[in-house]
Parts: sequence; structure tokens; C-alpha cells
Amino acid sequence: MNSSPALPWSQQGDALLLRVFVQPRASRNQFCGIHEGELKLRLTSPPVDGAANECCREFLAKKLKVPKSAVTLISGDSSRHKRIRIAGATTQQIEQLIPPA
Repeated sequence: MNSSPALPWSQQGDALLLRVFVQPRASRNQFCGIHEGELKLRLTSPPVDGAANECCREFLAKKLKVPKSAVTLISGDSSRHKRIRIAGATTQQIEQLIPPA
């Protein structure tokens, strides 16, 4: 159940910890693979007034089939580089969603 240190996610008890890089103002919400040790996400929302953070939470919750309340921003509130905790998600779930390199 342990992930490789090179992967931007790890399991901590019943929660999944993610290191993500967010590209706001994209044409659609999508996973883009691993980019410099982080999971790259393209999001349609602009990085204004927390809109991109909210879009990120909603996107991850929907894709991992967990409630939005289970997705917590640990750090990176005003940065493109974020750390996110997702209660009730597993490394296997996220690995199935990432496009092959």
C-alpha cells in the first residue's frame, strides 16, 4: 500500500495525501499526469478569491467519489503548488485516474 517516493501521493491512514500543481483558466478540468514531482491539474476556474481552490476541491471530490467535505487544502492557498488531504480515498483510486506517461 506504500507509494514510491517519486509519486506525488501517499496513503496516511484512511486518507490520501496529494501534492498538486494547478494550472488555472484551462479550457476544461482534467488530470495531466505527473509534472516535476506533483500531480498536474488543469482547472477552468481563474485564480481569484479562492475560486481555483474551490474548483480543485470539487474536481477531486467528484473524480474520487468522495464528499467535497472530505477534500481539505493543507497548504498552498494562494499558490499553484498545493498539498491536499482526501479522507476516504486510496492510492489505487488516484492511480486509475492518471493518464499514462
